[in-house]
Order: sequence, then C-alpha cells, then structure tokens
Amino acid sequence: MACTTLLVGKNASWNGSTMIARNDDSGSGKFTAKKFTVVEPEDQPREYESVISHLHITLPDDPVRYTAMPNALKGEGIWAACGINQYGVAMTATETITSNPRVLGADPLVEYQKKWESDNLYFGTDSVVEEEGEDQEKAGGIGEEDLVVITLPYIHSAREGVRRLGELHQTYGTYEENGIAISDKDEIWWFESVGGHHWIARRVDDDGVVVMPNQLGIDSLDIDDALGEQVSNMCSQDLLSFIDKNHLDLENHYDDDEFDSDMEDDESSDHYVINPRIVFGSHDDADHVYNTPRAWYMLRYLEGKDMYEGDEAIYGPEDDDLPWQVFPSVRLTPEDVKYLLSSHYQGTRYDPYLSYGDKSSAGAYRSIGINRNDFLGFAELRSGAEPIEWVAFGSNAFNAMAPFYTNVSRIPDYLSNTTGRVSTDNFYWTSRLIAALSDASYGKCQNVIEIYNEKVMSKAHAIINRFDERLAETRDTDRQAICEEANDQIADMLKDEADKALAKVLFFRSNDMKNQYARSDH
Repeated sequence: MACTTLLVGKNASWNGSTMIARNDDSGSGKFTAKKFTVVEPEDQPREYESVISHLHITLPDDPVRYTAMPNALKGEGIWAACGINQYGVAMTATETITSNPRVLGADPLVEYQKKWESDNLYFGTDSVVEEEGEDQEKAGGIGEEDLVVITLPYIHSAREGVRRLGELHQTYGTYEENGIAISDKDEIWWFESVGGHHWIARRVDDDGVVVMPNQLGIDSLDIDDALGEQVSNMCSQDLLSFIDKNHLDLENHYDDDEFDSDMEDDESSDHYVINPRIVFGSHDDADHVYNTPRAWYMLRYLEGKDMYEGDEAIYGPEDDDLPWQVFPSVRLTPEDVKYLLSSHYQGTRYDPYLSYGDKSSAGAYRSIGINRNDFLGFAELRSGAEPIEWVAFGSNAFNAMAPFYTNVSRIPDYLSNTTGRVSTDNFYWTSRLIAALSDASYGKCQNVIEIYNEKVMSKAHAIINRFDERLAETRDTDRQAICEEANDQIADMLKDEADKALAKVLFFRSNDMKNQYARSDH
C-alpha cells in the first residue's frame, strides 16, 4: 500500500504529546472507501482468519476496546489501518517498504499457495509437482490486512507492541514488507519487517521527527543494544547470524563469535552499528521518483530550504542518504502534520499545479497529497489528557482534518456510516467530492480549501479546549459520556463546514464548464 508516515517525539511536538500520523493510500487505479469505528472487546474475533493469506490465528482472550479505520466495503479483509486502544497505545499499519533480492532470497516472503490443480496450469497437464507438498494449499503470512487487529487490542505500551509484532512475524512470517509505528504517551517505536520472518525497530528520539515514504527507512541500528538492553533498538534474536551468513552487510563484517566475545567485554567496547538501508534496503531508479522525493520535501520543510535546495544544498530529492530522523528547532503542531501530509511540492518546480515559470519538472515526482489518499490517521497521545485521533478522508491536498476523543464506545455517524453509495451524508464521500471538483479548478478553489482547513482546525481546537477543561474536573465514570458529547459537536461542525466548502467549489467548477456562454437571458 502506497503511504507516507510522519512521527514526532514528545519534545518535538507543540504540547509534549507523542504524534504518529500516516496517509493510507490506495494502490494505483482504485480508491478504498474507509470509515472510523470503535471495536469493543466482545466484537473482537477470538479465531481470526486473514482473507488474503488464509492464515488462521487464535487470538488472546483478553482484548480491550480500540478505534479502527477499516475498509467500508467487504473484499480484502478488515484492514483496520490505525487506532488507539483503551490503554492509550496507538498504532498505524502499515507503510509498505522495499528490500533487495539478497534479503528476499535468504528469507523469502510467506505467500499463500493455492491447491495445485492441473486444469489451471499454463503449460498443460503433463507438468509435475517438483517438491513434496506443492500440491497442497498453504496459508500465507501476516500482512497489512491483519496487523492492527492482531496487535493493538493486546498491548499496554509501545515497547510491548514491538515485541508482540516481532513474535507474530517470527511465528507466522509475512507476505509483504512493512513499516509500522506504535506509540504511547512517552515513546514512539518504528518497526520494519525484513524478509519473511526478520525485523528491526528503532525508538524515535524524544526531540526527533521521522519522515517515511514507501522505502526501508531506518539508517542506523545498534545491534548490541538491540540484542542487549534495548534502550533504543530492537531486532530479531538471530538477526546478526542472518546478516553474517548471507553476507548482507556491505560495509562491515562481524560474525557471531566476535560478537559474543564483545558482549563479555567491558561496556566501553565499540558497538556494532549497521546501516539497514545498505543491508536490507533497495536503491532502485523507481525509488528516486516515487519514494525519496517525498522524504526530501518533508525534510526541506523541517530543516529549511538551504540544506535541501539550491547550489549549496547538501541533499537532493533523489539522494539515498536522506536522514531518517531530524531535530527541528521549532516544535510541530497538528497544522504542520496536516500540511506535510497534504503536500504536493508546493513552492518548488515539482508542483503538479505549478502555474508560472519553468513547468518542465512539474509533476515529475509522486506527491504526498495524492488523489489516492484514502485517509489521514493521526494519533496525538497527550500527557495528562485524553488521547485524540485526528481524521481526514480523501485527497489531503483538498480535505480538512478534525480531532476526536478515543475514550468512547461509538463514533458519530458522519464518520462511521460510509458505504459504497456516494453520499454527502458522510465525511468520506463528501471529501472525495470536494477534492475532485477542486482539482479541476485548482486556481479558483485553492483559497476555498485553505479557508475550509482553517475554520475546521480553529473550531475543533476550541471544542477540544472546552471539553478538556470539563474532563479535568470530571470523575472517571462520566468521562466517556463527555468525550462522546464532544465528538458529536465536532462531527456536526465538520459536516457544516464540509457542506459549505462543497457548495463553493461546486459553484466555481460549474462556472468553468466547457459549455459556458457569456450572454445571459435575463
């Protein structure tokens, strides 16, 4: 799944919260309708079966409530995508990432195998089954369809989430490589699957901000820490031998015997640090058009133009060594998160909507705010306050994002009633309509979208501030009802503002129709 992720440590955010956000994008040529829901423990499956891989998993019998962003239509499974659980742990899954043939050859992906049927063979019925068992159906591994459902309801912290994810990957394997963010109010961890069964994870620094396009991103992993104290690094227990056996580290050579002896030395010994991008990642020409420019644009915003653009720039949009984590001098706000995950290279010659100057590079790179954005899910875990999940649907270049409390047993209909029927009675389809109309008359509608965003964010902040004050003075038994009341008010406000924006862009688009004519009958 094509997506973009942004992670903000608690000291890098505006209010001391940890913030994890991701665009969930459909594959090329399709759009996936989404809805915002709450899953109660009694509705969580105990016997889970993946639709894509046909994998059966018996889940623990003690799930807790969690929010989710599942597919609105049946087909490829639940795809819960992101959410926050009752313990205040958030998860977003996944950012599809890339690897190289050496890794995939050493630890192949676990793909679903259909039962062998001679009638389906392209080369006639005389073909033979080369290996024992190839004529039997075999379940595949876990994947994006499954990960939130089989992880989020069972974890009490971000670290616990990483360990559970690691166990699931090692036990069942995966049929795709993914990056996954898990957070609590103190920590953010970024997990990357490596091959079919191996994995690595890094803790985001409290002062750090991480940008992630669809590419293996971690650029430094301390193996000693990952296999030892796990202060900021974790990985598969056999990762070191896996690297050495398959000659994956192209910068260093470090075998098990040498590693074991170092572990017995004093703490002053140098740590074995790898660059996972070199060991496990890819550097294809396609990455330089589809993936790395997105990271470049976000980093340009976070650290300033001088390092990323112009004659004195250190990094360019196709560079393989763009930093995974940076430390901005200014703290990030929800507005910054929305802007970055809505961006289409505005202010550069790569903007597909460029209306002046040299347009030869316009649209050269894949935008972050693309037509295939299904939703933006953004978990803001605040210290001493109720968790908030910000939600936007449709193309981020033309939508608005609003916050909702997650300590609730229901989500307002406007966000939870999405079906396959196009309707302005829900936020998903309204957002898609606004985007399609605005894109066609971008110059005229751009101001409408900016005002729409500003009004929604301003009014949403005001509602949250008001209800935060009430919650601070309220007993635990009444908190859920107050959170639901706040969510209803935000949903009502959101529908009102979305309807106004839709009416305005429809007016502008109607005036730009090909059959327009200047003469009036009246």
